[in-house]
Amino acid sequence: MGLFKKFVNQTRKPEGFLGRIMVNGMNGGHAKMADWGMSHLTGINPEEMLEIGCGGGRNAGELMKKYPSARITAIDYSEVSVAKAAEYNKSGIESGRCAVRQGDVSNLDLPEKEYDLATAFETIYFWPGLEKCFTEVFNVLKPGGVFMIVNESDGKDEASLKFEKIIDGMKCYTPEDIEAALRTAGFTEVKTDHHKTKPWITVLAKKQDEELC
Repeated sequence: MGLFKKFVNQTRKPEGFLGRIMVNGMNGGHAKMADWGMSHLTGINPEEMLEIGCGGGRNAGELMKKYPSARITAIDYSEVSVAKAAEYNKSGIESGRCAVRQGDVSNLDLPEKEYDLATAFETIYFWPGLEKCFTEVFNVLKPGGVFMIVNESDGKDEASLKFEKIIDGMKCYTPEDIEAALRTAGFTEVKTDHHKTKPWITVLAKKQDEELC
């Protein structure tokens, strides 16, 4: 495997020296896309948030800024990412507003009906089965909770499809793929926004309130 392929494969689960380089670049490299995604979070005031696939931790920090009274749990499959995210959000951890831990989205091992908001930035490409993982997210959300997915790829852009061929385990999903998996997992309200000039997508899914069931 060539060096370039070894490096881009770190996007799935950063490890070792190359993984640290990858994670160090994530916070800045995805900032504009992440901020565009967060601009869709309107009309909610979460108390408990879950950031899945937290990478370098920048988005967890921005969510705490956006919701200054909320607490956040940030998880990632990679030990390298967990270490970087914990370093980035040191002040939030010390104040008790942030917890960073290693975790697997296919088995979240978190309390059910705990979170008002769950987010996933640039990560579902590597999740082992969307329906199963989305069901895990559904279960930990409170009734009325929101799940936001933000992807740089709409599943059709040539650049991402090229990376899909060289990054092990990567799958680029279309908005239709994502919505179908979300509804299978139990989400009843799903909305997608496509960036006007880029292949970026933001998908918002809501767990139905129990009193409306």
